[in-house]
Amino acid sequence: QVQLVESGGGLVQPGGSLRLSCAASGFTFSRYIMLWYRQAPGKERELVARIASLGGSTTYADSVKGRFTISRDNAKNTVYLQMNSLKPEDTAVYYCNARGPLSFWGQGTQVTVSS
Repeated sequence: QVQLVESGGGLVQPGGSLRLSCAASGFTFSRYIMLWYRQAPGKERELVARIASLGGSTTYADSVKGRFTISRDNAKNTVYLQMNSLKPEDTAVYYCNARGPLSFWGQGTQVTVSS
């Protein structure tokens, strides 16, 4: 069956870094655009970053440009989100999304930025 499993979240101090991973299985990963979303308490889910199916094109939300980097390894069926210079406002549950012929979501991983 289709699975997207996020990992790498946790508690980090402001200015710190985390790398999120999303491991995919059950579908042809290389045919899907991959996206990271986040949802903070009381707020709508927002798009953070996306990467084309073959990894050649990326886009970012203005709020994370220059700090976050999305990448993928199609041989490992995994997409990553490197998050640097983290701010308290980055605190949220982060979800990966596979978008192609169908759309799949992971269960989310909590990122908390706090001193």
